[in-house]
Amino acid sequence: MKLDRTTIARLAEHLENCELHAQDTLKITDEHPEMDWDDAYAIQDEIRRRKLARGGKIVGLKAGLTSHAKMKQMGVESPVFGFMADYYAIPDGGTCKTEALIHPKVEPEIAFVTKAPLKGPGCHIGAVLAATDFVMPGIEVIDSRYRDFKFDLKSVVADNTSAARFVVGGRALPVSEVDLRTVGIVLEKNGEPVAFGAGAAVLGHPAAAIAMLANHLGARGEEIPAGSLILSGGITEAIAVRAGDAIALRVQGMGSTGLRFV
Repeated sequence: MKLDRTTIARLAEHLENCELHAQDTLKITDEHPEMDWDDAYAIQDEIRRRKLARGGKIVGLKAGLTSHAKMKQMGVESPVFGFMADYYAIPDGGTCKTEALIHPKVEPEIAFVTKAPLKGPGCHIGAVLAATDFVMPGIEVIDSRYRDFKFDLKSVVADNTSAARFVVGGRALPVSEVDLRTVGIVLEKNGEPVAFGAGAAVLGHPAAAIAMLANHLGARGEEIPAGSLILSGGITEAIAVRAGDAIALRVQGMGSTGLRFV
């Protein structure tokens, strides 16, 4: 780590305040170009600690940057990971207030719910599937706090990987009843299809993202607990939204989930 604890706490407070008050900021590596990946996750951990200290709950985990092509482009070897606080959750078919966000976008994802804990090192797709209770459609609302979406990955990790809101719904399926590599999805905006994809767009298999998350946590002495909800990463590019938009995700064999922006 390159940053001291005082600096980490200050940056965490700054980024969380940007999130809570829908205020943008320049990427934090402009001020601290020396910060490393351990610093970035330490800032994210401090943001999580702040939320828990106020009585909040962590209701899920998430993976981001889950495309091999994107990872190669960005010069990294694994996805980035974050958490989901309780107030991020939107009921299926519910509304999302755009005034609480800066420049929201939506990503279609496969959500996993575990029935057994997962811990690395050495976690793999087979272990994830064995530990999964069911999968279901999920939409993540991302909202980077960085001005004009200009950032680098260490700044993104510190900012809890742009996590903002999410919705899950549709039909929950055991993994034995769906081929997560070939399962097709359609993302609709105001009734019109705007993005198409298949599960293999996420690291060849969405469960690979969960395995990488377990291995990431294992290196930190942590695990994915049983009963966890995990968003496995965007299957398509993120789609910008604004007040008045209705978003629906349809997943082959799993029905649909959606939300409206107001």
